[in-house]
Amino acid sequence: MRITNRTSDVGGDKPPTTVKVWDLFVRGFHWSLVALFAVAFLTGDEIEWLHVWVGYAIAALVAMRFVWGFIGPENARFSSFVKGPRAVAAFLKQSSRLEAPRHLGHNPAGGAMIVLLLALLAALCATGFMMTTDAFWGSKPLEEAHEALAYITLALVGLHVAGVVLASLEHGENLVKAMITGRKRAE
Repeated sequence: MRITNRTSDVGGDKPPTTVKVWDLFVRGFHWSLVALFAVAFLTGDEIEWLHVWVGYAIAALVAMRFVWGFIGPENARFSSFVKGPRAVAAFLKQSSRLEAPRHLGHNPAGGAMIVLLLALLAALCATGFMMTTDAFWGSKPLEEAHEALAYITLALVGLHVAGVVLASLEHGENLVKAMITGRKRAE
C-alpha cells in the first residue's frame, strides 16, 4: 500500500495541492442517484406511487448522465474513462496486488462499473415503465426480471463501494470526500 508523506522544504507539513475533477452535475447526479435508488429499493412493494415516481426521476437522471457523458467536461466524458476488457482486467490484477496506478478521474474498473450500473438502471427503468402499460400490466415474468435487476444492481453497488474503499486505502485518498467536493490531490 502506498502512503505518501508530504512535507515542505523547511520541514513543516504542507497541505497537498488539489485540482477540480468532478463537476457539479456529476456530483449531484451521483448523490441524487444514491438517494433515489435507496428510496426505490425500499419502497418497491410498500409505497407503489412513490416507487413509480422515483423510478421516473432515476430514468431522467440516467438520460441526463448519458448526454453528459458526451458533452460534459473531460472527466465526465465516457471517452475519458471507458476502457476495453483487457485494460480493466489488467487494472484489477494490479489492484489485487495493491499496485494499481492512481487515476485522477475514474480508473478502468470504475469506468466499467459506471457503464454496468447505467445499463442496469436503464433496464430497471424500462422494465418498471413497461409494468405500468396495458401490454405488461400484471406480468409476473417482467416483475421478476425487474426485481432481479434491482438485486443485481444492489450487488454491483456493494462492489462499487468496496472498490472505492480499496482505492482510497491504496492511494491514501478519500474518494468519498472527492465526490462531495469535486477535488482530488493534484499529484
